[in-house]
Amino acid sequence: MTFADKVIAFNKQLEYTGPPLPANIRIMNPFKEADQALTISEQFYRKYYSDDNQRHLILGINPGRFGGGLTGIPFTDPKRLIADCHIPYTGKLTHETSSAFIYEMINAYGGPHVFYRDLYINSLFPLGFTTRDEKGREKNYNYYDSKELSNAVTPAIIENIKKQIAIGCYTNTCFCFGTGQNEKFIKKLNDEHGFFNRIVALEHPRFIMQYKSKSKQAYIDKYLEAFSEAITGTG
Repeated sequence: MTFADKVIAFNKQLEYTGPPLPANIRIMNPFKEADQALTISEQFYRKYYSDDNQRHLILGINPGRFGGGLTGIPFTDPKRLIADCHIPYTGKLTHETSSAFIYEMINAYGGPHVFYRDLYINSLFPLGFTTRDEKGREKNYNYYDSKELSNAVTPAIIENIKKQIAIGCYTNTCFCFGTGQNEKFIKKLNDEHGFFNRIVALEHPRFIMQYKSKSKQAYIDKYLEAFSEAITGTG
C-alpha cells in the first residue's frame, strides 16, 4: 500500500467509540457529514502521496468546520483546495484563516508537491468538535477546552498517534501546531509513551493570523527553518 492508500483507509474507518462526551459537545466527522470529503481527500492524497516514502508528521489540534471539516484535508479550505491544489470543489467557498497561512507557507516552501513530499499534516484528534453558544450558533471546539473532554478522548488520541506513525512517519521529530495547550498535551503523552525523539512546537497558524499578522513572514521563515533542520538531519 502507498502512503496515500493508508491515509485513505484511515479516513474511511474514522469513528469515535470512546466514552460519552460532555453535554453540548458533538463530534464532527467530515467523512460522514460533508458530501464531498471522502472523494476530495482521496484525490488530494493520490495526487501528493502516491508513493511509499516516509514523511515528517505535523499534528494540529482537531479539524475546524470551514477547512478540514469540509474538505477532509487538514488545514485545507475549499478556496485553497481549488487555487493551490487544483482540485475541484462544488459548494460554498469558505475561508479558514489557518488554511490561508499554511498555503502561503507551503508556497514559500516550494509548493504543494514539494511540501507534501516531505511532510504530512494531521491532528492530535482527527475528528472535529463543535458546541453551540447561547444563541444556538455552532462553534468550533478544541479537545483541551474542557478537562472532561480531554480526559474522555485521551485514549483515542493515543491510538491516533500510533496510527499516524504507522502510515509512514518518521519518529525522530514530530511537529506540533500550537505552543500552548496542544504542545503541553502532546509532550506529556510523548513523555509517557515515547512516540517521538522530540516534539518541535510551532505557533498555531490561527494564532499567527489573528494576533501576529504583521510578523507573518517571520513565522513562515521559522516554520521553514524548523522543517529544513529536521529533514536534512541537522536538528
